[in-house]
Amino acid sequence: MDNDLFPLLQLCDSNFPSGAFSHSFGLETYIQEQIIVDKESFKTALSVFVDKQLVFSDGLACRLSYEVLESGRGMDELLEIDRLLFVSTLAKETREGNRRIEERMAKLCMDLYAIPALGEYLYFIKNKQGFGHSALVFAFVAHHLQIDKEKILSAYLFASVSSLTQNAVRGVPLGQTDGQRLLVEIQVKINEAKNTIMKLTKDDLGAVSPGLEIAQMRHERLPVRLFMS
Repeated sequence: MDNDLFPLLQLCDSNFPSGAFSHSFGLETYIQEQIIVDKESFKTALSVFVDKQLVFSDGLACRLSYEVLESGRGMDELLEIDRLLFVSTLAKETREGNRRIEERMAKLCMDLYAIPALGEYLYFIKNKQGFGHSALVFAFVAHHLQIDKEKILSAYLFASVSSLTQNAVRGVPLGQTDGQRLLVEIQVKINEAKNTIMKLTKDDLGAVSPGLEIAQMRHERLPVRLFMS
């Protein structure tokens, strides 16, 4: 068995206390508007989220960050990716959600692995020279543990999809079985997304869907909410 399998399983575990269970990243807006009403309508929305948000924002940032660490080019480029992620995220709740998830994940990963570069990243965030995003944390952990770039990218995409699916089980609501069926069906989409990300450049970072951004911005005005974003 690969030695890097266990850290990947731990990072992708729904019990990993990152706080992602508190966020829908705009999908709750579609639930309340009854655009998402069942497994198939959620699968459609989730596929768009993967193709846009995860490919052109979070996933691409994870890959770019890993490559910066791999090349040893330094913290300045990582902070630039961090900044681009922040300024290209228009919805305040989504920016704050990403920051909170990063904060929890980074502190826990520091306790688990004591990664010097991650500690430096947290120092810059604490001193208001960075913003924070889980995509970079995944890259720090993967590079430190010498996990293959494509493996960690697939793991990051799956962890994001799995978290949103579990939230949909509560929010739509979906049955647990439908949630697990969806995670099987979406694996092809995740692999396609990973392959697309591997072909993109830094210039593509932030090219997300306007419809999704509007849903994320409208979420903060919903009269009743299960999720923070």
